[in-house]
Amino acid sequence: RRHTRCSRDWSSDVCSSDLVRAWKRAWERRDPDGALALFREDAEARPDPFEPALAGSVAIRGWWNDFAERYVHAEIDAERVWTSGRTVLVAWHGAVTERRSAERIRLRGFMSLELDGDGLIARWRGWPASRIVGIDSTVRPEGGPAERVEGADGR
Repeated sequence: RRHTRCSRDWSSDVCSSDLVRAWKRAWERRDPDGALALFREDAEARPDPFEPALAGSVAIRGWWNDFAERYVHAEIDAERVWTSGRTVLVAWHGAVTERRSAERIRLRGFMSLELDGDGLIARWRGWPASRIVGIDSTVRPEGGPAERVEGADGR
């Protein structure tokens, strides 16, 4: 399902807000299909400035699939949204829990979403920062705690 597109006037706060709400929904639901509906087929994504760019929907889907598999309890909120022409700039904060370790990670960042004439993301660039803030007690790490192995003497 595609998000509401506003190709006629991307400088409108309503249009950029619709896009940011759709991004939030995909992130928090860990929904690769919802996220991919926001992108062009030939989009470029660079969610981390120190990693190679992802080219095309297959690579971008791979990133979102990894995100959905790796994290639970995902949250994200836009602190500030600016629109300049067909570019939406977002200062954001959020949190995720790493499924394997149950570590709760706080995130803060900035992203640039460059849109095509149909209102789909042609280029996504992100600058995230993260910090582990503790263990999420509602998540059992994958595999659970190490099993105790008893010796012949019962210890």
